Amino acid sequence: QVQLVESGGGLVQAGGSLRLSCAASGRTFSSYAMGWFRQAPGKEREFVSAVKWSDGLTRTADSVKGRFTISRDNSKNTVYLQMNSLKKEDTAVYYCATAESWIRDFSNRNLYDYWGQGTQVTVSS
Repeated sequence: QVQLVESGGGLVQAGGSLRLSCAASGRTFSSYAMGWFRQAPGKEREFVSAVKWSDGLTRTADSVKGRFTISRDNSKNTVYLQMNSLKKEDTAVYYCATAESWIRDFSNRNLYDYWGQGTQVTVSS
């Protein structure tokens, strides 16, 4: 079993920054990649960014490219999402997820095996 715990969410003004963390524990040695997704009220959960543990390969959604940066610390089993130039439309619950084996499409939420409980990010205008 794998446990994922997100932190770092909160209330921020438009144009501000936040850094989210996702700490993994349990049977993490088999994790292939970690992803961040978000879900706004009344909308489907959407892909934000993902990183492969072994070589740091990343993929990021066009909607946040240039503003959000994903990174990982293998020694801490932790993934980060640095969010800059936040916009009101970034308001959502942010979730991290882990894929325990190889996946072709990092943006497909159905391919991830474990999910965190989510952390709220609210951007005020």
